[in-house]
Amino acid sequence: MSENLTRRTFLTATTGGGLTLPFVVAKAEERKDNKSADPFRYGLNTATLMGQKLSIVEEIEIAGRAGYQAIEPWVRELDQYVKSGGNLKDLGKRIADRGLVVESAIDFFDWIVDDDTKRKKGLENARRGMDMVKQIGGKRIAAPPAGATDRADIPLLTAAQRYQALLDLGDQIGVVPQVEVWGFSKTLSRLGEAALVSIESGHKDACILADVYHLYKGGSGFTGIKLLNGSALHVLHMNDYPSDPPRAAISDKHRVYPGEGVAPLKSFLRDLRGIGFHGVLSLELFNPEYWQRDALAVARTGLEKMKAVVASSLE
Repeated sequence: MSENLTRRTFLTATTGGGLTLPFVVAKAEERKDNKSADPFRYGLNTATLMGQKLSIVEEIEIAGRAGYQAIEPWVRELDQYVKSGGNLKDLGKRIADRGLVVESAIDFFDWIVDDDTKRKKGLENARRGMDMVKQIGGKRIAAPPAGATDRADIPLLTAAQRYQALLDLGDQIGVVPQVEVWGFSKTLSRLGEAALVSIESGHKDACILADVYHLYKGGSGFTGIKLLNGSALHVLHMNDYPSDPPRAAISDKHRVYPGEGVAPLKSFLRDLRGIGFHGVLSLELFNPEYWQRDALAVARTGLEKMKAVVASSLE
């Protein structure tokens, strides 16, 4: 496969049936419909409460009281907690005591950029973020194309090599980086691109962090998820979006509760079950209107909305 593989070439190859790696094509038994009343677990990405200006301790309390099973903090919140005199291992105990797990965390480091110096610094930042996540009992960390959102010329196979280096670093620490699809970016804006980077990294822990909003924003749509194996996904950012503004103009602030927009969530959730995904649906919203509301009410409403959409997909 050429180092200069283009998006069009990749899409042509995959739709033509040439790509048959286990990562992409789920086994038949993994596609069986799961009729469980609770096929997924539910998490709270703390961005959903970002506008309320809460501490990570307060967000943990809210997630626990609202009934979530997982929490997805941002590394910058962990930084602030430490700067305020907190101990990360104590924070991890607090999370566990509230019945929560840290399946994933959010951070931004320049792992994919061409500049060698910036990429070296990015890996140093990644190591630091992973270490903090590990201390609170976290398993994974987001790896979006930070630093390269304005670039469309990074070959996907080169990106795969850089992801492999990031995964190797994660092996040392015990935290797995997840290639995150960013729909607004010129790099890794589509699910198929993230899949290729993950596959070609050749690493056993390679995985993808997808997001309902970003799948729409980047133009991937939702049917392609059927070509993945559920083991390639551990966390999915859950949200919805309105019909207006149009895709070209829509942004993070327009995200709404699941079921209150026009995303084809019922069929999408059915497809997720069909490929064997039983991970965490993590509510990630950046809606300024929600930030003006009571934080606990927002968290509870978000969980109720997610469960309602999941229940409707089981009918």
